[in-house]
Amino acid sequence: MTTELATLPNLMPALPEILLAVGAMVLLMLGAFGGSKTSQVVNGLAVAVLIIAGAILLLSSGGTVTTFNDAFIQDPFARLMKVLVLIGSGFSLAMSVGYTQEEKFDRFEYPVLVLLATVGMMLMLSANDMIAVYLGLELQSLTLYVLSSFKRDSAKATEAGLKYFVLGALSSGMLLYGMSLVYGFTGQTSFVGIAEAVHVEGAGIGVIFGLVFILAGLTFKISAVPFHMWTPDVYEGAPTPVTAFLAAAPKVAAMGLIVRVVMTAFDPMDLQWQQVITFVSILSMVLGAFAAIGQRNIKRLMAYSSISHMGYALVGLAAGSSAGVVGVIVYLITYLAMTLGTFAAIMSMRRRDGMVERIDDLAGLSRNDLPMAVLLGVLMFSLAGIPWMGGFIGKWFVFSAAIEAGLYPLAIIGVLASVVGAFYYLRIVKIMFFDDPAPVFERPANELRLVLVISGLFMASMVFYVSPIRTVAELAANSFF
Repeated sequence: MTTELATLPNLMPALPEILLAVGAMVLLMLGAFGGSKTSQVVNGLAVAVLIIAGAILLLSSGGTVTTFNDAFIQDPFARLMKVLVLIGSGFSLAMSVGYTQEEKFDRFEYPVLVLLATVGMMLMLSANDMIAVYLGLELQSLTLYVLSSFKRDSAKATEAGLKYFVLGALSSGMLLYGMSLVYGFTGQTSFVGIAEAVHVEGAGIGVIFGLVFILAGLTFKISAVPFHMWTPDVYEGAPTPVTAFLAAAPKVAAMGLIVRVVMTAFDPMDLQWQQVITFVSILSMVLGAFAAIGQRNIKRLMAYSSISHMGYALVGLAAGSSAGVVGVIVYLITYLAMTLGTFAAIMSMRRRDGMVERIDDLAGLSRNDLPMAVLLGVLMFSLAGIPWMGGFIGKWFVFSAAIEAGLYPLAIIGVLASVVGAFYYLRIVKIMFFDDPAPVFERPANELRLVLVISGLFMASMVFYVSPIRTVAELAANSFF
């Protein structure tokens, strides 16, 4: 017995993940035995579990620890990104309360699935081994497939879930094929082992092919071009709370995973992966900017917006420097706040006959609901990168890192894409403040107003506390340097 206990891994670094997994199982049992009347209780308890997990992360020591034979790493970067993921999941659940009741799908399985998806995302951020990457990624993906089609009586939701599943399976296959190539040519699955093997033996053609396939599988998760085709249909077809969740926490987790993979496992191959990241970044920024111009559905517009914003975040990663990683982190913080606030406004677009999603339905909002129009206008300015909103600050960090690294064409293309993208964000502002009023929306739920206020104020005042945000981002980025 003593020998067995001595070989048990240290579970404390993974305590937040264990808490979420156990919490999900307990809430599943509570919902199964309590029936549909427990859905709101389960939702509230799920938010409480997320808050407790976040508190554990914030109170844990700031050093770097590994466990499970170094397959799981807990460092400042992982802690910060996990806190962002928990914020995204918690706010997404809180925003869904009123919507699920109105749309008659407030079932207890929904918050349980969100908890399990969050466990997968947190495992992704602490993965220090290719097998751990795949386990975390698939746990997240399988739950997101179910969530996308959660509204079973909706044909659009079923179609969205099916498309996401089929294309997601394709991306998982490419990811696994890339991992098998890397393992075959290096003999390693751990990030440290892969980096050492590449450093000693050099980057052979097999490892380079493996890297490309791995990045293809991972960039699918952030809906970067050319692996973006699922995004508009899934964003439009999935229930709006699910779309808000998809646009927030999973994007942050997948971007964090990409940063860890390239900065740790493939650090000796920086020239090769920087070329791939630069190519994907340019395509994402340009396509996201131009494809959104003709959109009339606001959820589809946000889909193309997320594609372009992931492209902007990749600009910082392409720099391959500490300043670049800091830029990615700051950009993800601003992206998370902007996305949650915007979807809080979208979920407030309800009339007596149900939800509306057309951009034209926002016409004259300033005369019907001035506070909501002002806050949504602030978020649109921030998404467009108008000085000195939070979105502008995020772009400043990533473009500055690219310029420091000598990537002048990438920075110039990013700025030009931002100018194009500003058109469709400012068009929404024009519709809200200058067009003839459309029929009035019903009063939004208090939780939606609260999220919208917090997000709008955060974006409008970020310039005053960008210094502490930068300090935290630098501490996290130092995990790789």
